[in-house]
Amino acid sequence: MGKPQASPARLLAFELLMQVNQEGAYANLRLPELLNHSKMSSSDKGFCTELAYGTLRMQGRHDYIAGKFIDRSMEQLDTKILNLIRLGIHQLTKMRVPTHASVSETVQVAKAVAGESKASYVNAILRKVSTNDNALPELSQLATHERLAIEYSHPEWIVNAFYDLLKDWQEVEKLLEANNLPATPDVVAWPGRSSRDELIELGATPIENSLNGVNLNVIPMSFTPIVERRAGVQDRGSQLVVENLLSTYKSGLSWLDMCAGPGGKAAYLFNLLKQLDPSASFIANEPNSMRAELVKRVVNNQQVMSVDGTDPTNFSDKYDRILVDAPCTGLGALRRRPEARWRKNLKDLKELVVLQRNLLTSSVQLLKPGGILAYVTCSPHIAETRGQVLDFLSEHTDMRILPIQNLPKARQLGVQSDGSMQLWTHLHHSDAMFMVMFQKMS
Repeated sequence: MGKPQASPARLLAFELLMQVNQEGAYANLRLPELLNHSKMSSSDKGFCTELAYGTLRMQGRHDYIAGKFIDRSMEQLDTKILNLIRLGIHQLTKMRVPTHASVSETVQVAKAVAGESKASYVNAILRKVSTNDNALPELSQLATHERLAIEYSHPEWIVNAFYDLLKDWQEVEKLLEANNLPATPDVVAWPGRSSRDELIELGATPIENSLNGVNLNVIPMSFTPIVERRAGVQDRGSQLVVENLLSTYKSGLSWLDMCAGPGGKAAYLFNLLKQLDPSASFIANEPNSMRAELVKRVVNNQQVMSVDGTDPTNFSDKYDRILVDAPCTGLGALRRRPEARWRKNLKDLKELVVLQRNLLTSSVQLLKPGGILAYVTCSPHIAETRGQVLDFLSEHTDMRILPIQNLPKARQLGVQSDGSMQLWTHLHHSDAMFMVMFQKMS
């Protein structure tokens, strides 16, 4: 008999972990590419996806468990060994994989990618983990934020940020739990190119109270309307942002999407506008040239710019409606981007807040009197949302909040007392989108 072969699904999951953790790849972009080039069965691809995404999400908890048994610091551990141990612990603690298979199959991968010696070390650690009480009863002795950070695998600063917003540890725990649940893809029908009814006929599930949104239980790139660029993958919260901005529509207005890449909101807004007014003036700007190319694929080429949005002199016109979907920490989309929670820190937050403020300041100068500026983030962090609003209003006395509840055509979901909108993953089954609309006084 030949030597046991490493499981292709586990090998590919290991490859993804190395690319994400060591090379900075994005899991939600890289894994589909790896799967498309593999010859695995659909069930193996599903197993690989669950293992890879789940391991990345629960990395903090897995590292806490591993730290009990490894004989050196995490920083001193060979990166291959560390990622192999994480994969093994995820199978042992979070998947319905028999203990023996969790250990032995991971060891086979270790032999294939790291050699016999390192595989023996992985085997020893995983065998110790397999006899440990991985319910982690000792966490009950910790402060609440420390316990939740380990149990639900979120950095402490993010756990504390959520508490600052929700003011209730039970609500925070529900949110953390929701962040760890895999999100099935939402899809939006682009009006004029496809319809919600067509997507439903093709097997999609309608999203309640959504104009054009459905939910898929298949890989998006196998869904014909997406392949044909007649529909796009877009979270229901992002769809709502576009629809709320469109509720301010009047004929003859000029529209600017300031930070349009990779193009989801731009495509939806563009197609909605064209149904109302085929001659509507719409410009999408994306400073990153590669992302700008993605935008060009979903809106007309001549309507895409690629300039620095923080410098208003880069624009020759003024606009009636401006969407600033600002770069942010992405804390509202952690369920879709499994590694994102480990990528951002407080230093990043401070830098992003400055960038957001500069984009808003530039946009005010580009906004016509009476015009509306929509500020959007996929993060609920106070510094990126309420704090940004207060600073903006104090610096720009000619701007006021246009309350969403005062717009009869807007959907009244997640609306706050100040007129802004804050969605929550555990309450609205969407990304935790924030939106506020400002109007420039005439």
